[in-house]
Amino acid sequence: MPGLLRGVARTAIVSGTATAVSNRVSRRQQGRWAAQERYPYEAAPPPPASYTEPPPAAAAPDMTDKIEQLKQLGDLKAQGVLTEAEFEEQKRRVLEA
Repeated sequence: MPGLLRGVARTAIVSGTATAVSNRVSRRQQGRWAAQERYPYEAAPPPPASYTEPPPAAAAPDMTDKIEQLKQLGDLKAQGVLTEAEFEEQKRRVLEA
C-alpha cells in the first residue's frame, strides 16, 4: 500500500507541475495575441538598448585577389618552396574560397 500511495503522490506532483506550466504558457500566449490584436499595424518594437548590429559579412574576394594568390603560389613552387602536392592543395583552397 505505501508503494501505491507513493506512486499516486508522484503522479499528482508531476501532473500539477505540468498543469501549472501549461497554464503559464497559455496566459503568456494569450497576452501576445491580445497585444497583436490591439496594435495589428504597428511596426515591430525596436530592438533592446543592448542590441548591437551584427558585423557585415566579409566580402568575398574578387577574382583579382585569387589570381594574385595563385601567382604567388606559382612563384613559391618555381622557387622550390612548395612541392607539387602542397601547391595543388593550396591552389584548391584558393579556388574554393
